[in-house]
Amino acid sequence: METENFKRGLDLRRELSGDKVVDDAFANTDDIAFPLQELVTEFCFGAVWGRRGLDRRSRSILNIGMLAALNRPEELAGHIRTGLKNGLSRTEIQECLLQVAVYAGMPAGFGGMRVARQVFSEVK
Repeated sequence: METENFKRGLDLRRELSGDKVVDDAFANTDDIAFPLQELVTEFCFGAVWGRRGLDRRSRSILNIGMLAALNRPEELAGHIRTGLKNGLSRTEIQECLLQVAVYAGMPAGFGGMRVARQVFSEVK
């Protein structure tokens, strides 16, 4: 059963990540991993991203910092793309990653910068 949070989350996820990314996420899963896609859609996007307490730019800044600090390059790349879509400049993303380097360590900062450089080269 699709909840309101799931429906809102699916719409928001498509808006932020694009139809292809979302369609691929659901198509490239199996019975074991499918519930995780539902969870991400309903709670990450529907229940949290859909809240009014922070704007999308602020949520993007937070996610970029956290994912860089946690060394999650694939997810970081997606959230850098989303950050650009949410109005962050390349300079602002660079500043986020400098902050990560200071507070989470240089390896996290270097890793985040590598991901950002790759995304920036793909997104013209």
